[in-house]
Amino acid sequence: MYKNIRAAVTADFDAVNQFIVDQLHSDVALVESIGHYIVDAGGKRMRPVLVLLSAKSCGFSGDAHIRLAAVIEFIHTATLLHDDVVDMSSMRRGRPTANEQWSNPSSVLVGDFIYSRAFQVLVCLGSMEIMRIIADTTNKIAEGEVLQLINKHNSAATEAGYMNVIRDKTAILFQAAAECGAILAGANHTQRGILRDVGMHIGMAFQLIDDVLDYDGDAATMGKNIGDDLAEGKPTLPLIHAMRTAASAEAAILRTSIENGTLEQLQEVIAIVKKSGGLEYTRELAKNEVAKARMLLAQLDDSVYRTALEDMADLAINRSS
Repeated sequence: MYKNIRAAVTADFDAVNQFIVDQLHSDVALVESIGHYIVDAGGKRMRPVLVLLSAKSCGFSGDAHIRLAAVIEFIHTATLLHDDVVDMSSMRRGRPTANEQWSNPSSVLVGDFIYSRAFQVLVCLGSMEIMRIIADTTNKIAEGEVLQLINKHNSAATEAGYMNVIRDKTAILFQAAAECGAILAGANHTQRGILRDVGMHIGMAFQLIDDVLDYDGDAATMGKNIGDDLAEGKPTLPLIHAMRTAASAEAAILRTSIENGTLEQLQEVIAIVKKSGGLEYTRELAKNEVAKARMLLAQLDDSVYRTALEDMADLAINRSS
């Protein structure tokens, strides 16, 4: 499915990748080494592809969307570098994280470099409206990360609180990618609003499924360890739902695992989460987000780009990594 999505913007996608490589140049060798290490790790590049598809669906012609897509990917990359340090992660996309390969200080500082490079490129676009949205988005992402940090080991976390975290931490960058692509294309108010909301719904679905895969995925396929969220004491929705529906003794096991951030009872925790319907509940919420995205997309003019956006919405829930 992803190959079909990318096929709609193949030349643009290749141009984004080349632009990213060019913009990682630095006189400091370590900056280039870490920057290329994390960018070369691959990933689906869903956020920059969302920029390209959003702009094209609104009739954009030109090359500024290449730079905007790179800005979005740079911001995402910088958050990954910082997140892995905060979470003390050792594996991402099937290989050691940058902080594991080099050091925590190096990862943080190179993340800062990539953030600042994103805004250098952004200035060249010359749109104060896009700059405002990206600045507000980056600030909100930081708040979401802090909120998630505060909620670590919190066995009393609520579904509403969880939704706020994933909205600010993850979905808002999808939203910015889609909305800014529309703005760049000179979309009207209706088109812009549709694509902004589509980005948010896709981002929410993406993170909901990400949290499902932490308990129901395959480490080799995902490129990270099963149970990472539990080890970090993150009360994600599958756990939150399980704690409120499981028998008291089982709920106590879940609470203890979150509070201690331990994997000693991982298999038991996974069994309880599955038994309680936590995975199915989370998947259903993700499917609802995708349904909302597809309803909105139906209001746009038919095109290969709209079809690719519909496929991207489906991909958010039909994936294994």
